[in-house]
Amino acid sequence: MIYGHGISVLTAAPSVLLQHRQVHHAVIPHGRSGRSSVSGIVATVFGATGFLGRYVVNRLGRIGSQVIIPYRCDQYDLMYLRPMGDLGQLLFMEWDCRDKDSIQRAVQHSNVVINLIGKEWETKNFRFEDEFVNIPQSIAQISKEAGVEKFIHISHLNANMKSPSKYLRNKAVGEKMVREEFPDAVILKPSEMFGREDRFLNHYANMRWFGGVPLISLGKKTVKQPVYVVDVAKAIINAIKNPDAKGKTYALAGPHRYLLYDMVEYIYTVSHHPFIPYPLPRPLYHLVARFFEMNPFEPWLTRDKVERFHTTDMTFPDLPGFEELGIEPTPLEQKAIEVLRRHRRFRWLDAELEEVKPKTQPM
Repeated sequence: MIYGHGISVLTAAPSVLLQHRQVHHAVIPHGRSGRSSVSGIVATVFGATGFLGRYVVNRLGRIGSQVIIPYRCDQYDLMYLRPMGDLGQLLFMEWDCRDKDSIQRAVQHSNVVINLIGKEWETKNFRFEDEFVNIPQSIAQISKEAGVEKFIHISHLNANMKSPSKYLRNKAVGEKMVREEFPDAVILKPSEMFGREDRFLNHYANMRWFGGVPLISLGKKTVKQPVYVVDVAKAIINAIKNPDAKGKTYALAGPHRYLLYDMVEYIYTVSHHPFIPYPLPRPLYHLVARFFEMNPFEPWLTRDKVERFHTTDMTFPDLPGFEELGIEPTPLEQKAIEVLRRHRRFRWLDAELEEVKPKTQPM
């Protein structure tokens, strides 16, 4: 039906497309499951190229999150991260950790910010104060100003102002600064993490090239409680999803405690190498580490690392842990073979380790 000069009745009637209606969220398409789904999480992960970072990015990608990855390294060092998310879900951007505008650009569209920045040694450009105090403080401050809903900061189980390790002292200061800038921040305190690319089990396994394993007091005065890196990555994801996690501090440690001597002995048993320990006084150990620190690239050993590895892991019965995040921690003896198989000269496929287990210490 036509009115006037060619005006259709369809034009005269109100358009159906202009009507506004409430649509139930279940009707809105959310993509397919897995990495192609839409989790609603837009996360900026600082330090994604590190040991823990690759596991966190993978966990975020597999639930369909969009991940912004600020980086300072060469682009070729990021290649292994690219397959961890669906097409367009991983966004890489260069950033300057001392430029607040650069940090603001990295977090402005995110509802979650995760700080994994850290290094085991100092350089002339970045001291431990920069890595663990100044940079996390700036990120927390800018994230708060940008309206980020959840901020997750990774500290250390043994972070303590009175620790002989400068690494651990600055970790403790960093916790305090982050809490002041972002009171609702979730702080996770993992112990020494082990995994395929770690610098813990692999460090002791590689000591065989030096004719034995030097240990202060033969490792019988140090108790360690290592945690599996995948469990820590799961804890980060669960802390993002848990609304009750805001403002809490979690102590993340493995299910068993071991004397350092027993743990290193187990490492050599699994890797099928003779275990030759010998006691080394602390000053002499520091002198040896000082020579490694002269390496202009990555030092294999530092004086601070000697102190950190010979520090007994603290216990925090008053702090929540894996159980509150719905995770059952993985024991060392279950996953050590994944790390140590590469150190074997034979019997690569032999994983029957039930008859060989490290001695555990009371919790």
